[in-house]
Order: sequence, then C-alpha cells, then structure tokens
Amino acid sequence: MQNSFFADSLDQDTVKRRILELERGRVGFYSIGLYPASMAYNSAMHGGADRLRMAARPGRSLFGAFSERDRQGMDPAHVATMERMAWHRVEGRPRPHSLASLIEDCDLVLLSANSNHIEQDLQEACDLRRELGREQVVLACLAGSFSHDPLSNDSYVLCERQPNLAFFSGFHRHDALRDPVDSFTANFCHPNAITALLGARLLDRISPNIQVSPGVHNVEAQYIKAAKNISSIFAGFGYTYHAENTGILPTLLTLLLDQCLDQASSVSMRRRDRQRLYGRQPFPLTELGYGVQRIEAALNRGGDMEKVRDHTFTQLTAMVADVRGSMMLPVVGKPTRNFQAGRVLAEGMRRLGRCPQDVEEFERWCELGGLHKGGLEGLKALRYWPQILRNYGIQVHDASMVNLLYMAIFGKRDTKAIAFRVMTESRELSNYCQESVRPSHSRRYSEALQNLDRPGALELLANAVVADNARRAIPDDSGSDESESSEEIPAYLKAMNVIENVW
Repeated sequence: MQNSFFADSLDQDTVKRRILELERGRVGFYSIGLYPASMAYNSAMHGGADRLRMAARPGRSLFGAFSERDRQGMDPAHVATMERMAWHRVEGRPRPHSLASLIEDCDLVLLSANSNHIEQDLQEACDLRRELGREQVVLACLAGSFSHDPLSNDSYVLCERQPNLAFFSGFHRHDALRDPVDSFTANFCHPNAITALLGARLLDRISPNIQVSPGVHNVEAQYIKAAKNISSIFAGFGYTYHAENTGILPTLLTLLLDQCLDQASSVSMRRRDRQRLYGRQPFPLTELGYGVQRIEAALNRGGDMEKVRDHTFTQLTAMVADVRGSMMLPVVGKPTRNFQAGRVLAEGMRRLGRCPQDVEEFERWCELGGLHKGGLEGLKALRYWPQILRNYGIQVHDASMVNLLYMAIFGKRDTKAIAFRVMTESRELSNYCQESVRPSHSRRYSEALQNLDRPGALELLANAVVADNARRAIPDDSGSDESESSEEIPAYLKAMNVIENVW
C-alpha cells in the first residue's frame, strides 16, 4: 500500500504547491468513538473546527460513545460545532459525511475503528482513494489491539502487514480533552520521516491544546499500544486488590511499563524494513526529534554478540507517557476502561476467592460493572497473547506479567489456582516480580544444544553432565518424598514453571 502525501514527481514546483496545499489541509476522523470524538470536542472548543471533518460509521452516532451524563456536561455551542464538522452540502442540500466524502475533502484520514473493523475499513479506504483519484490522501489508524486471521489462525500487528499505514496515539482518559485547560500529547508515526513530519503538523493544528510529534516507528508504536492495553488490566487489578499493600505497586507498575517497551524493542529487531527505516530517510532522524539514529542492545550467545533489541522508539515520549498514564489511578475522573476492567477482576476474585472460570465469566463481570466488552481492547488482545509471543519471538522473561494475567483468565483450573495465589498474596507477587524477569536456565541449555558447533555451548552442556554425575555419586539419605517436596515449592515458582513449559 502506497501511503504518501506526494505523487512520484521530481518537479520541484509541483512539490512546492503540494506542500502549500497541506498547510491548508484538513484531517478526517472516520468511524468515531470516545477517543477521536473527545479530540473533536477539544478542537471545537479551541477554534480548530475548520481543519477537522468527521463521519460516523453506518449504524453509529456521532456522540454514541459518550454516556448520558457526559453529554449533559457538554457545552451546546461546542456540540453544535461538532455536528457541523460531520455535515457537508451536495447541490445545496446538507448530507452527513461518509468515508468517501472525507477522502475527497481531507489530506489525512484517521480510521478510528477498533480491531473488529479496522482491516475492513482500511481496505474500503484504499479502494475509495483509487476510485476517486485521491491516492495522496494519507491513511492512519489508532487500533490498540492485535489483529487475527481466522483462516490461518494467526495474530499480528496490523502495521506489520501494512507497513506504510500510519499510526496515531497518545494518552486519553475518560473526562480528558473536554476541560478547556487540559492538554494532550500524541505521536503520529509513519516509516517515512517526511510523511510523519507533515502528518503530525496537520494533527497538531486541529487544537492548540493537542500537541502531536512525529515518529517513524509505526509497528512498534502499535505494539506498545496493544501490550499497554493488556498491562492496564493488571495495573487496575493491583491498585484495587493490593490497595492496603501499596509497597508492591511501584514494582508492579515499573515492570509492566518496562516489559511493554522491551517487547516492542524485540519486535523492532524483527522488522523486514529496518535497513530502509534507518538508512533511506530523506533527512537524519535526529532532525525529526530522535536523540540518536539507533539504540541497539546485544547479548552474548555462546561467545558471539547478537543484536536483540532496538530502543530508538523510546524517543516517542507521548507513547511512553500513554503507557504510564494508563496504569495510574487519577485523582479526578475515571481511569481508562482497561484499568477499570482490572478493578472489576480484583473485586470478583476477592468476592469469590478464585479466578474467573473463563473469559466469558470475566466479560459478564465487566458488563455488570458498566463496561461493554466491545470496548475492552486489552481483553481482546490478551485472547491472542500466546500467538503474539510465538509470532514475534518475545522472551518469557520480557512478558512475565502479562503471562501471569493470561494464566488467571485463560488457564486450566489448576493453573488458575496457582495464578490466584501469586496475584493475591503480596509476598508471592513480589517474589514473582523479582524472579520472573530473569532469563531461564532451561533456555540457555536448549540454545546450547542447538549450537554445538560453538565451543562455549559444548562446554556449558559438558559441565552440566559432569555436575549431574557428581551429584548422583553422592548417596541421598534425606528420605524425602518427591511429592512432599513439590508441595513446598512456592506458588510463584510453580507459576514460572507452568509458563516455561507452555511458552
């Protein structure tokens, strides 16, 4: 998919005219939901309505994502401005905007649907661009979940399958952006630096209270968003269940944040377009806002240094702030919906003394708590978590917190019992936080077995065999029964063993 503001022209005057057109360009929001509608309200409040257009998906209303209480608190003048953004005139008659009219009228169209509809919307938008001769309209998404192909039973990040698709995100919470003094930071990411720069400028100008910065890491940004939505559930659980044991919270929240970024950095190393991402940009990324061109980490594997992580995307400050903000309990207003789902999980587990029997029971808890399951992107992302780990080669110690949450909701009955103990007992949870982030020894030996041509690998296995022979040569008079000793294994170690065996 080509996704650029410019045609393949080498004529300088043509390019100059296009740049000046973009200075007067408009942004379109299609599908509408709480996030984009709140930005539109902020734009209406601060005089940016002439730069923004909106179109609701068929069957949806412009303000359908807001509760009745939210709507009652809105200024009627700003509501009227928003309604004008959603209409245009055809032969003198008013008509609601559609995806086609947004593509005709705007230079950047943000497809705001969640993971249920985003791929369908993207295909329709690409078809309309071609039919209308508007190929220089840039398309972006903000879906914060993993896509799933039911035919191949494969899960993935959409921006990986469509690497030229732009991604937009920043921290948004209920009640935010409808306060006149509230400000909002976001990132607009695209693999081409110029497209990222110009797209960020278009979005930055819809309101003086919305600051948008460019970035090139669209795949990593979308992964961070999806992983963050899952982690927010665990954060909400921790705040609620361990409200009286607040010493565990800083450790828990720090790990949830760090592991989101560590996972995304591993995803970055697997990009097929990494060389072009860094080496074929029209100007250095340091001029886009990055402190350095590339931040990479390496591990010593059997005497050889192997690159394993790229942390350049940590320069996306708004994206990292999104992760932090989504895991915080606000002083005023409501936390994010995924955080609220974590609170529902904590209340249900405390009330029943167990984990939910299955994901359907957890969804019923959420519905009773006023949370519609269709809006819980974190829970939808968690459903495909094992496939994501395998697809992107995420190391177990980089995803231990989400792995534990997956056990609690999708595990078997005996696995859920272990997860319940670890998640609800402060000491077990703190031990799990400390121990589960260390790379497992079993992986070291497994990798050594597959790389016997390396001297270090062969020596590691030989030392293990010698140590095992020496241990068996010493008589064991303890008389302890293996089944009795297994009962003494702490719950957090049992949880780690289960995860190691599964993943």
